[in-house]
Amino acid sequence: MWRGGTSFPPMLSDPIAALATPPGRSALAVVRLSGRGAFDVARLVVPAFQADPPRTAHLASFVDSDGALIDRGLYTAFPAPNSYTGEDLVEFSCHGGIVVPVRLVSALLAAGARAALPGEFTRRAVLHGRMDLLQAEAVGDLIDASVAAQARAALHQLDGGLTRRLTQLRTALLDVEALLGYDIDFPEEDEGPVAPARVADRMAELLGQVDRLLATAPAGERLRTGALVVLAGPPNVGKSSLFNALLGADRAIVTATAGTTRDAIEAATDFLGWPIRLVDTAGLRDSTDEAERLGVGFSRRYMEAAEVVVVCEARGGSPESAIQPSGKVLRVFTKADLAAPLPPGPAAPPLSTSSLTGEGLDELKAAVVRLAFDGQAALVDLEPALTRERHRMALARAREALAAARPQLIDHREPVLAAHHLRDAARALEELIGVVDVDEVLDRVFRSFCVGK
Repeated sequence: MWRGGTSFPPMLSDPIAALATPPGRSALAVVRLSGRGAFDVARLVVPAFQADPPRTAHLASFVDSDGALIDRGLYTAFPAPNSYTGEDLVEFSCHGGIVVPVRLVSALLAAGARAALPGEFTRRAVLHGRMDLLQAEAVGDLIDASVAAQARAALHQLDGGLTRRLTQLRTALLDVEALLGYDIDFPEEDEGPVAPARVADRMAELLGQVDRLLATAPAGERLRTGALVVLAGPPNVGKSSLFNALLGADRAIVTATAGTTRDAIEAATDFLGWPIRLVDTAGLRDSTDEAERLGVGFSRRYMEAAEVVVVCEARGGSPESAIQPSGKVLRVFTKADLAAPLPPGPAAPPLSTSSLTGEGLDELKAAVVRLAFDGQAALVDLEPALTRERHRMALARAREALAAARPQLIDHREPVLAAHHLRDAARALEELIGVVDVDEVLDRVFRSFCVGK
């Protein structure tokens, strides 16, 4: 018998309960109860409980096992299968704070429910066919979204955009496998229903579709986690002031002394609604100071990992020749309020900013977004994208299997082996969508969810 812990129980049908809103001072709190026998548990806490009519809010008293009043609030019954989890589900709306929600959850546990594990409500929704694994991940992404672009992308995935694309690929793979099956079953037919060359061309077409979807992974993952944008340049060029101005808060120490920043400072923010991980780094120069040398080393490592490096320059300085980042570079003239920008020309930065007056900050943010998200800013609502490493790895396995199928058919005339590779490709897509029940994958996906979801 399962007795708790960090792993999910083998049978996901017993009644579970959890607080679905953050604990703390608030006007209202929501508690969820789901599973086989959930309505029986609810009747022990709500003496006036009735499941009919469904999906209708009822005002009632909530009591504990001794009959003492906990609160008066609303409850709504969602009979299976028309609920979030696909099971009988009850949502209780009570007053917020610490005491009332905790007493209500405790009463449900005393009545026969157990405490839900992280993500268990959404996990049950997947197992009961209410959503697929990609949509479940989108639920988590929507909850974690901190900027509008992340929320839009999560809603697009929750609506099934990526699922539909992958399902179409899987169906096409199975169709090609069926054609090969005919060739295997009726070898006396030299050409089969379709010539091998045409089947191979179809494989190549599907391979191109997989490659196009794989190409969305870098931008999709950046959208979910935030693009790494690094401010770099020589000491005392205004990087820390620009860092604070872009954040709208004083996070980095700013002094007139060169080399004040010794360590990299990272902060999450958004540029025009797009997620950014902004980093202020130590000034790049040769130094005998050990702490400053270590800071310069951190700076260069951040620059190597960055999607965009903003190279800061000031009047009287020269472009830092030692800055050779691997990402995209955006040169910026800082301290525009202290001196006129450099005259136009190949040596002049395209942008001029002032941390004091705010000049050029919006233009800088827009330029960073264009570089960081590869021009896909306008496509986030239109094109499904891979947003997690799990997505990319599964699709990469599908690509590898699909690429191995074509030469088996054309070069070696081995339709059995070609069909085997196509089945491996389809299986990788099935694991990605969650068509097959892979417990290890489910555990990994839902481990990071909040308890009430």
